[in-house]
Amino acid sequence: QVQLVESGGGLVQAGGSLSLSCAASGRTFNNYAMGWFRQAPGKEREFVAAITWRASSISYADSVKGRFTISRVDAKNTVYLQMNSLKPEDTAVYYCAARSSRMASFYLNDYQYWGQGTQVTVSS
Repeated sequence: QVQLVESGGGLVQAGGSLSLSCAASGRTFNNYAMGWFRQAPGKEREFVAAITWRASSISYADSVKGRFTISRVDAKNTVYLQMNSLKPEDTAVYYCAARSSRMASFYLNDYQYWGQGTQVTVSS
């Protein structure tokens, strides 16, 4: 079992930055691929970014490419999402997810563990 706790959400103006953290506890963190997803009001949860075991491969949704950066520090059992040049359309609840595989995935159903989410609101 893996427990995930996100932090770092908040309110920011368009063009600003926020940094999200996801602290994991439980099983050996470095055996898991990690992902960030988001869900805006009235919309389905969508892929944002993913990072494999040992950060050997990183993927981003086209909508955030060049603005967001995912990283992980296995010694701290933590994965991060640095979000720059934020836009109002980035407003959503952001979720951290863990997959019991060293390979990352774009698909929600491939992730077994989820955090409770953290709200990010970008004002125009």
